[in-house]
Amino acid sequence: MPNTKNDIAKSFDKDGYISPIEVLDGEETKELRNNFNKFEEDIGQENAQYSLHNVHMEHPWVLRVATHPRLLAPLRAILGPNILLLDSRFICKYPTPEDKDAFVAWHQDVRYWGVEGDVVSVWLAVDDADVENGCMHVIPGSHKIGILTHESSDKDGNLLSSNQSIPFDLFDVTKSTPCPLKAGQMSLHHGHLVHGSETNRSSRRRCGYVIRYIATTARPLDDPDRPRKFPATVLVSGSNNTNNFDDHSPAWYDWRV
Repeated sequence: MPNTKNDIAKSFDKDGYISPIEVLDGEETKELRNNFNKFEEDIGQENAQYSLHNVHMEHPWVLRVATHPRLLAPLRAILGPNILLLDSRFICKYPTPEDKDAFVAWHQDVRYWGVEGDVVSVWLAVDDADVENGCMHVIPGSHKIGILTHESSDKDGNLLSSNQSIPFDLFDVTKSTPCPLKAGQMSLHHGHLVHGSETNRSSRRRCGYVIRYIATTARPLDDPDRPRKFPATVLVSGSNNTNNFDDHSPAWYDWRV
């Protein structure tokens, strides 16, 4: 990881991602995994795969992870001091037999989010994530080619709820770069970065906590064809000096930096 704020900003601007970044120590990682395992036990693997959406609004331990000082520091270098948490979700990819697929097609996050302005996505590893169990792959520099056409995937097993996929002729898939992470590490990627992941062919779960952050200068897009609401925005750094998005911070949240 680049060392200074200036280096972080330059590297992120050039490549559209930074990985890996150390966030949680051993005890913090163990606590995160134990807490997620309790979720998984309570709701079952099928629901734990993608249904734990914006639980930072209900569980202090989740929001504490999303506001960890070592997580927020590089975000401030990229987005500035005034930052909102836009949305979050735990995503699990379970071992999949050879006759089935469970992958995330090539896509850009900002295609779905309805935000004008930079969106930075955090992928924080709950479990070790590697090529064998389906870690994220990115196309470095692809955040500079604009928002690409997304079409319905013709391959079964796409985990994206909209079944969207970017056609291969619109980007250079030979530049695909894996982003393996140890549990407790994170990667950052720009909302325009083309990325995806393959099916988990290992015997191990691959769970991550995905969190979207924006500067308070970002704006919601007015799209009558796909109206969006942002019920889980939380001010996590600085001040909400524009009020473009409402701050829905839970009443118990009192450790803003």
